[in-house]
Amino acid sequence: MRFRRHPADTCPCCEPALASRREIITAGLGLLACTAAMPGSARAQPPLAPVRRLRVQRVLTEDSFDGVYFRDGRYDRQALHQLDWVFRDLSAAEVTPMDPRLFDVLHSVAEALDNSEFYQISSGYRTPERNSALRTSRVSTVSLHMSGMAADFRLPGSNAYGVARIAAEMQVGGVGLYRRDGFVHLDCGPPRRW
Repeated sequence: MRFRRHPADTCPCCEPALASRREIITAGLGLLACTAAMPGSARAQPPLAPVRRLRVQRVLTEDSFDGVYFRDGRYDRQALHQLDWVFRDLSAAEVTPMDPRLFDVLHSVAEALDNSEFYQISSGYRTPERNSALRTSRVSTVSLHMSGMAADFRLPGSNAYGVARIAAEMQVGGVGLYRRDGFVHLDCGPPRRW
């Protein structure tokens, strides 16, 4: 098994339409300006809980995590390492540090849905080679999966459309709904949907 650090120049956007670095930075600055101008009551994002818990299971391996990953104002390193393992790239047996904000997104969505089931993770981190091998019209060349910032999943007890709708309303990151396959993509990049 190989361990990999995030590259310093990771792309903050999974959407193929925002391919150049300049477009990504411009879009991010625009989103920041809009968010800063909004009164606090108009923001859709809920405040994050002081104790954050996550229940995830990897579909193909049944590796799982069920526990607290944030408390006392900080992320629990051991819990993050366990989550990194669950979200690893299975094709390359490669583990990378996942962005903890992704876990915050998943935690917030589960809380909003009042759903305590295990997220059934089908894809987390992807190596660039794995991402290229998946290249179709639905897989971006600048996917946030390659930066450890995205996950594809099903959430038992909640239909995919309902999960995607709630996540989009919360504006906690990118939301993709894949109706035909019955799964949802969430990431901790800029709020957008497809």
